[in-house]
Amino acid sequence: MDGTVLIADDDRTIRTVLTQALTRAGCRVHATGSLAQLSKWVEEGRGDLVITDVMMPDGNGIDRIPAIREARPDLPVIVISAQNTIVTAIRATEAEAFEYLPKPFDLPDLMSKANLALSRRPRRSDTVSEPLPAPREAADPAMPLIGHAPSMQALFRMVARVLNADLPVIIAGEAGVGKTTIARSFHELSDRRDRGLAVLTSSDAGEDAIARAADKAMGGTIVIENPAGFDSAAQARLIGLIEAMESGPDRAQAPRIVSTTGPDPQADVAGGRLRSDLYYRLAGVTVSVPPLRARVDDILPLAAHLLARAAAQGLPERMLSDEAAAMLRAHPFPGNVRELENMMRRLALTASGTAISVAEMREALTQQSGLRVQMPAPANLSGPAPGEPVAMIAMPSAHSRLSDSVEAHLQRYFDLHGDALPPPGLYDRILREVERPLLQVALDATGGNQLRCADLLGINRNTLRKKLTELNIEVTRRRKLM
Repeated sequence: MDGTVLIADDDRTIRTVLTQALTRAGCRVHATGSLAQLSKWVEEGRGDLVITDVMMPDGNGIDRIPAIREARPDLPVIVISAQNTIVTAIRATEAEAFEYLPKPFDLPDLMSKANLALSRRPRRSDTVSEPLPAPREAADPAMPLIGHAPSMQALFRMVARVLNADLPVIIAGEAGVGKTTIARSFHELSDRRDRGLAVLTSSDAGEDAIARAADKAMGGTIVIENPAGFDSAAQARLIGLIEAMESGPDRAQAPRIVSTTGPDPQADVAGGRLRSDLYYRLAGVTVSVPPLRARVDDILPLAAHLLARAAAQGLPERMLSDEAAAMLRAHPFPGNVRELENMMRRLALTASGTAISVAEMREALTQQSGLRVQMPAPANLSGPAPGEPVAMIAMPSAHSRLSDSVEAHLQRYFDLHGDALPPPGLYDRILREVERPLLQVALDATGGNQLRCADLLGINRNTLRKKLTELNIEVTRRRKLM
């Protein structure tokens, strides 16, 4: 690796670690805790690459990128930030940063990106850059779009890349992961945000409702929630709407369509719940949202964010004690972020002191488990159709065996069907429910090393790779910087 790297970060430790690593790799390094100093170096013509933090004492690193582009169009910028939000990823993409990495980042990954930037610095024929759009403030969504986990960062990057593309989007995931919030973000954070937004659900999918949604969202966005839940006539009307928008006289102002589905929309197609011709019209891009249990490191930051937001809305200010935090982090969260949000709001209201105690957390978790166990059976006793995930219920106590937990889940699943039996194919559905989290947890424990993971699981490495491909599980090798 060859070149001069300019580093701007107010954290002395990060400056030191990056300076040492880049110097060992053969680079010359200038490091500062000031954006003003960084700007001076850029204006003097120094540097072949910039690595900058976002929140600095004298400004915002992303806000400086337009000036860097104007002064040095060929100078790539890598953005690093502890603000692991979808808005940060989108703003970095809009500013044409070479790369965006969340803190704490993987040092080998950053070094690889730096090497790539130095080896093929982009050059532009024009020396005057387009102005960066005005900073976007994140709306106060029903669930916060934050997360450091590699799966969430991959999601943020995907959203940033296709945010303003004229492609339909499917957002797939379990209940409670925040699919509707992400769907709305495709409108609220895009260049369509000044146009109309319409939401269609299966309870309001008549011909008049669909026509009204199309008129309201002209030039904007239509969000379709769970199209597999629409009856066959409504799905046919949706197909007709899409075809009319694509070929009609107002097609230049046709709204973008964003849909939310369960974790496996193709299973809905195979099971006959979603028409294949509708699916292919909706699936220009598919974005998969990971469940909360697959990004355990995000639980405590999310909890702190939710408590802070509750306080901003007038509830008492709360924080988690260390013991309560450890107990919360160990919870499986079958209800995902929605469950966490409900729990934090209740604790903000009921906790006796500023610090939520372990006893209060235990009581909240017990109440949450009771709510799930006592949940009434659905009106349709035929239960989930083939290919749908088995409904999750509360885990038994930490002292129970895994087999006890599995038995409790299965018994509840059978109970929901009353006197009838679950749909055929139960064996494969149960194995799929167990296999995915097992592989994800094992990969996380081995730092993404597939050889170690295969050895841990006791399976062949090729078998592991095949399963990862079949289950669409992303693998990220990592070593934390700090």
